[in-house]
Amino acid sequence: MFVRDGAVALKHFVGYQDLATKRPVDEETIYHWASITKTLTGVAIMQLRDRGLFSLDDPAVKYVPELRQVHNPFGDISQVTIRQLMSHSAGFRAGTWPWGGDQPWHPFEPTRWDQVVAMFPYTEILFKPGTKYSYSNPGVIFLGRIIELFSGDDYEVYITKNIFMPLGMTRSFFDRAPYHLVAHRSHSYVRNDEGLKEQRFDFDTGITVSNGGLNAPLGDMTKWLTFFIDGNDAILKRSSLDEMFTPQIRATDGEGGSGEDVQAGLSSFIERYPSKGSSTGTIELIGHSGDQNGFISHLYLHRPTRSGYVVSFNTDATSTRDHEKTTRAADNALRDVIIRELFQPVRSK
Repeated sequence: MFVRDGAVALKHFVGYQDLATKRPVDEETIYHWASITKTLTGVAIMQLRDRGLFSLDDPAVKYVPELRQVHNPFGDISQVTIRQLMSHSAGFRAGTWPWGGDQPWHPFEPTRWDQVVAMFPYTEILFKPGTKYSYSNPGVIFLGRIIELFSGDDYEVYITKNIFMPLGMTRSFFDRAPYHLVAHRSHSYVRNDEGLKEQRFDFDTGITVSNGGLNAPLGDMTKWLTFFIDGNDAILKRSSLDEMFTPQIRATDGEGGSGEDVQAGLSSFIERYPSKGSSTGTIELIGHSGDQNGFISHLYLHRPTRSGYVVSFNTDATSTRDHEKTTRAADNALRDVIIRELFQPVRSK
């Protein structure tokens, strides 16, 4: 779906929601949005910050005391701040769970906070906090913990009350679907040179919900995108939203963003792409991508034209024999078309 001036201007659906029944995807189909969940977490942190409950430059260990068990060879763990967790510059590893998850009887992700805490004595900070970028899912779990501490709500409840409800995102939820929406939830698949394999259906992201638990149809996601484009003071001050889109550190490892020049904002990415139709030679998109359990998704906005797009694939296809036959190649090609055909003509007008 492509959004312009607060409304859906273009939409397109192709393929199947469920290969077994050959049910086609449509406007009701619900996708898993994976790491785009982090944008919800970021807005929640900014909401609580704006209420004067903490500063983004406070030490994370002040509110998550269990972090004191983490080994920091560069000094005290109090060097790690909330801002660094939001910009992936705190020094934590990328993966939440360093083993398992590849067997049907394994949990999809760690299910409890105490499981994450049990790993802290075996966790170390990989570089001096604030000095470089490295995409980290555990850092976002700590943000979710802070949201629960200051709100008194479970993460899912807080987001539902303070984001979904005021924006009218009535078909959005976390983890397993409510019974009346199960039939609309897209199945997901991974295809490689050996064939096609269906992934876990209607799964639980456990304690990692704050960095990857979101499920929603495209229509609800356009409401979230429109909020990022136009703002809504009832949810977050415009100045705080702009603060989220302010570069914090250059993103260098290819995780979380793409493009020729990528900066990590606060729970968002600022990406620049070549553009012949631009006076600067580049076009800037702001947003986040997601990749989990066979789903690949994007949510990006172009501020000068008050426009943006959301897209989701329910099949992650990779080929070691032919790199062009991959979801990534299709993903990049789609982004090129969007930049060339949708954003630039509007800008020239």
